[in-house]
Amino acid sequence: MSIPILSYSLSTQNQRVNGFEVCPGDEQPKVYTTDNLPNANGMDEIIWAAYRQVFSEHQILKSTSEYFLESQLRFNQIKVKDLIKGLLLSDSFRKLNYDVNNNYRFAEMCVQRVLGRDIYNEREKYALAVIIGAKGLETFITILLESEEYMDNFGDSVVPYQRRRIIAQRTKGEVPFNLKTPRTAEAFLSKSVMPQLNWAGPVRKFRPQEQSPKAGDPALFLSMVNDVA
Repeated sequence: MSIPILSYSLSTQNQRVNGFEVCPGDEQPKVYTTDNLPNANGMDEIIWAAYRQVFSEHQILKSTSEYFLESQLRFNQIKVKDLIKGLLLSDSFRKLNYDVNNNYRFAEMCVQRVLGRDIYNEREKYALAVIIGAKGLETFITILLESEEYMDNFGDSVVPYQRRRIIAQRTKGEVPFNLKTPRTAEAFLSKSVMPQLNWAGPVRKFRPQEQSPKAGDPALFLSMVNDVA
């Protein structure tokens, strides 16, 4: 018997409110899409944007490259959404993000990178964490990519981006999601491979010989008083 998915209510966020911008400016994210039949340079930009959105700029390494997926996208064998899914299910993404975080932190991070928004509340985080624990990582990623929210905003041909990112930065004091370092959650630190050493014995200080008290130093008289007492 599988664990039922929890229900949660939506809260008001910037991407759910109509903006008052007269014309697009620096506050609007650049949209990378294959609908406009990009040339070779344009396809390079689309692939780079996909890596930056999924891995963040801190994790774009040679080891995270998926050349087979890139080749398939260039020859129109897969869509942008398939590239995003392949990157999310890659061994590199699992090693750098899933293996070093608990399900709550991982669910929050995937919502930011796949749906382009922050989680609505803690209950949504719990509900998505239940999906990861009960149905696995691949099913969780598929649910996000096949959701109505993803299809309405990005579809098959648009690289996900943080919606209304600069406005969110002004109100919350946050940086864009793809610039956040995906550090290990605090709740997961005790499970990391690095041992945590706690010394229970006395702590002794080493004093160099040139800093030792000399004759006539008041510190010597203080030690003598303590010995007499």
